[in-house]
Amino acid sequence: MRRPSIMLGAVVLTVALASPAVAGHGAPRGDFGRATLTGFASLPAETYVPNSEPSGALIGAGPFNGIAAPFQDQPVQGFSGIVNRRDGTFDVLSDNGYGQKANSADYLLRVNRVKPDTKTGKVRVLGGFNLSDPHRRAPFALTRSDRVLTGADFDVESITRAADGTYWIGDEFGPWLLHFSSTGRLLEAPIALAGVQAPENPFLNGATPTVGSSKGFEGLVRSVDGKRLYPLLEGSVTGDTPGDLRFSEFDLRKRAYTGKRFVYRLESTAHAIGDAIAIDRNRFLVIERDGGQGDDAKVKRLYLADTRDRDHDGVMDKTLVADLLDIANPKGLGGFGETFRFPFQTIEDVVLLDDRTLAVLNDNNFPFSTGRTAGKADDNEFITIRLTQGLHADPRAFR
Repeated sequence: MRRPSIMLGAVVLTVALASPAVAGHGAPRGDFGRATLTGFASLPAETYVPNSEPSGALIGAGPFNGIAAPFQDQPVQGFSGIVNRRDGTFDVLSDNGYGQKANSADYLLRVNRVKPDTKTGKVRVLGGFNLSDPHRRAPFALTRSDRVLTGADFDVESITRAADGTYWIGDEFGPWLLHFSSTGRLLEAPIALAGVQAPENPFLNGATPTVGSSKGFEGLVRSVDGKRLYPLLEGSVTGDTPGDLRFSEFDLRKRAYTGKRFVYRLESTAHAIGDAIAIDRNRFLVIERDGGQGDDAKVKRLYLADTRDRDHDGVMDKTLVADLLDIANPKGLGGFGETFRFPFQTIEDVVLLDDRTLAVLNDNNFPFSTGRTAGKADDNEFITIRLTQGLHADPRAFR
């Protein structure tokens, strides 16, 4: 949504991201050239979970971009994470609600299953499940007595699926790692990262937060061998170089951080990351973006980030893979012109379809963002883009 210190004795590996060479108009030069749009589909902004509960009572009456609140049902909105089910469908993680802990208590956290059809240009919602904590794993008070989780309990921003079918989700209020069953039940107590606490953390107890609000685990990567997780913070930790983001390693078998971490360096301290996925044991695709939308959007990019730090500058090496504001569209897909722009404030989903094809989705911040058309709430768009060359991904990255 718009808007770790390590224990003594831990081994810390910091790999900073090199600033790429710069070509004309301030665009970083990469080896991949211009990506091509190969598919477009969208889910209308006003899509709701049938026969669900009212929502949006705390955001005001509006109207917001022509949409009055509250809503009779729960919106299907704000996709902040994605899992490819490899059958033409995807699990998409809806965001925490309406952007803040204070206004999202009536938004139920949910994973929706969707099926995009780039031939018809439509996305169908096939169902999904709410997130809950019936076994009382969370050691603090929740909003609802039935322990169905809301956007006032957690700010869920990233998701991956383990080999056993369970889900790991990255949160921003802790920030925490959250482990859920295949049906959305919390299986373990939220797992903290030592020394990192957001302003919303219920255990802060008057201490000073070490990471900003909405700057927690925006990205969550499962390693290609399935043995580790790599949560990526959206904001810099107090004391770190501004613009440097901690990319920590978590051992799934030991259920503990290993103490190893890398550093993803933003091109500007005004930027944020939107998502990250593994390509192989050393390389990761990362969405980096500015906060602009529509004509004000200037930086919406996909970088290939490499932990091997070949130039030995102490930060991960970066290669520009795709400029999402300059995508070739020779077939005029989606009714757009020869240049396709993905000009949304928050772009928070990327998934690998094959070695040269990626799917990218936006978070529409329903009903607030208006990146596509001024004054009109954004839809949730699903695009596929083809790169000019292959990524040479580890075959396990497609599982």
